[in-house]
Amino acid sequence: MRPTRSSVRLVAIAAAAGSLVAGMLIGVPAQAAPVATPEGATSLSERLGARSAGTYLGADGKMVVTVTDEAAARQVRASGATAKLVTRGSAELAQVTTELDRSARIPGTAWYVDPVTNQVAVDVDSTVTGAKLAKIKAVTARFGGAVRVQSIPGTLSTTISGGNAIYTGGSRCSLGFNVRSGSTYYFLTAGHCTNAGANWSASSGGSVIGTRAGSSFPGNDYGIVRYASGVAQQPGDVYLYGGYRDITGAANPSVGQSVQRSGSTTGLRSGQVTALNATVTYQGSGTVSGLIRTTVCAQPGDSGGPLFAGSTALGLTSGGSGNCTTGGTTYFQPVVEALNAYGVSIY
Repeated sequence: MRPTRSSVRLVAIAAAAGSLVAGMLIGVPAQAAPVATPEGATSLSERLGARSAGTYLGADGKMVVTVTDEAAARQVRASGATAKLVTRGSAELAQVTTELDRSARIPGTAWYVDPVTNQVAVDVDSTVTGAKLAKIKAVTARFGGAVRVQSIPGTLSTTISGGNAIYTGGSRCSLGFNVRSGSTYYFLTAGHCTNAGANWSASSGGSVIGTRAGSSFPGNDYGIVRYASGVAQQPGDVYLYGGYRDITGAANPSVGQSVQRSGSTTGLRSGQVTALNATVTYQGSGTVSGLIRTTVCAQPGDSGGPLFAGSTALGLTSGGSGNCTTGGTTYFQPVVEALNAYGVSIY
């Protein structure tokens, strides 16, 4: 039985983690045309292999599958999705990302496949100048129109700082999602956060509410903390800084999807998914691959907080550039990967 909200906030230990929770299938309705789900569209794109270069959510709310020939386009239309003919398939774009990964892991850069423009986009932050920028341009020049280089404001960095939410030592992060394995309860946050310390508290210098049970960063950016004995089961919701949202499941997002993020520094923020499988080389922290790129802003201390859409968990705040005054780009660790790595589930 789920505990009452008053019991799970754990007022005695500064509200513990409850108040910190920032947290091809084709459906064929009767007498209606089939509509491709995001999962179904992604599956079809993967089956098409080099004849496709990804999917995204169209302005009309229908999934768009990119294809390189008319035969593939007919398969897409038959599935209920929208087909978009493009000039470059996944294999050609993969040549670009492979070369970038081999030759251009420069701090302050990120790259990802943009299915809307059918290109690989390379972000360079304000520190990538002179010889570093020249190297990026030399690597990308050989691929012509298959790649674009674009400047982004600020610096690409993980968003950890000293301050107020979940604490370890002098560092502050945000709790992502409460999860469980059987009768054992944990919370997920960013791996660069769990790397910073083993014991976590609800306030600076407060009682320990949990101990690190796993951490993966760089490469990935997820970590897991096991609640201490005596800490009551926490609710499976996220804090909206003016209410709560029950989180009932987890999924991978789609490009173009509207999303929200909650964090202990900047509260609730909204935006859109702009790319999947992004590779980011953070300033002084290393490279992380497989990230979700969004237009949602974030600032230091928001790290580890939840990315979600409705009642579905999507990701954990990793890092980015810019801020919530002028706007920015934020990257998220897909939560499904973290759930699978630790054998836990959203509840």
